[in-house]
Amino acid sequence: MTAHQRAVPNHTKSAQQARAETLERAAAMAGLVGDPEPVARVEDRLIPGPGGGLPIRVYTPQRRSGGAVVYFHGGGWVLCNLDTHDDLCRALANGSDATVISVDYRLAPESKYPAAAEDCYAATRWTAEHAAEIGVDPSRVAIAGDSAGGNLAAVVALMARDRGLPSIAFQLLVYPVIDRDFLAGSPPEPGSGHLLSGRDMYWYWDQYLESREQAHEPYASPLHADDLAGLPPALVITAEYDLLRGEGEAYARRLGEAGVPTVHRHYEGVFHGFFNMALLLDKARAAQEEAARAIRAALGARAG
Repeated sequence: MTAHQRAVPNHTKSAQQARAETLERAAAMAGLVGDPEPVARVEDRLIPGPGGGLPIRVYTPQRRSGGAVVYFHGGGWVLCNLDTHDDLCRALANGSDATVISVDYRLAPESKYPAAAEDCYAATRWTAEHAAEIGVDPSRVAIAGDSAGGNLAAVVALMARDRGLPSIAFQLLVYPVIDRDFLAGSPPEPGSGHLLSGRDMYWYWDQYLESREQAHEPYASPLHADDLAGLPPALVITAEYDLLRGEGEAYARRLGEAGVPTVHRHYEGVFHGFFNMALLLDKARAAQEEAARAIRAALGARAG
């Protein structure tokens, strides 16, 4: 990966090129940081999904509470995979004492909306239905995700409520993508050094959706849901220098107004993507620890 490749914005590339360069960059970084944080066990599995076999990775923490977190990685529905978020999932598992199930959902543009959302819902339902198999309590399942993964977590919460199952105890939304009209929020000041541009964000949406009309559907843009009542308690994390800050703040407000117990934590001085940088940024480590505490408190504990 050259400096020039890193400087070229994703919206000027094909999805396949952007994806390959992202994975190359992640692999190079992994080679620099040494051994990953140890957990009790890591297991790659293939479960039934709407589009065929759905890969997941199950992280068993060193101390098991019996809770579970189904995690959806970010990357604009186009980039990233289980490996890019491996360190984060290990930290969340150990920090929360919950088993983390990371989902390798289908990516766009090869698989358009709602493929990713339906995969994530299927993995969440599988977790509840096969709880005994992975040593967790089906009544204590949380969902979580960052960026586009935050979108998918918010959508799965809506799907589970609308479809009547599974029961979800908590949702963690880290700088979530909530509405295609993100510029209606409060974007960061020009020149603030944020890493996500408006042109890139529109490019991600164009890769994901078949049509602009789909952007008004709640399972694409959760901010368009008529009613947010009955959703699980939430922690919404936003970053100061983030184009998506406004929509995350708006969704946290709407959750609270609908009677959903919601905590909004805003981290100053950081940018979109910071949550996955705990080895480099103290605030990323602090945000991961706060998220893990919130999950642990929401799911409770049992000896295990």
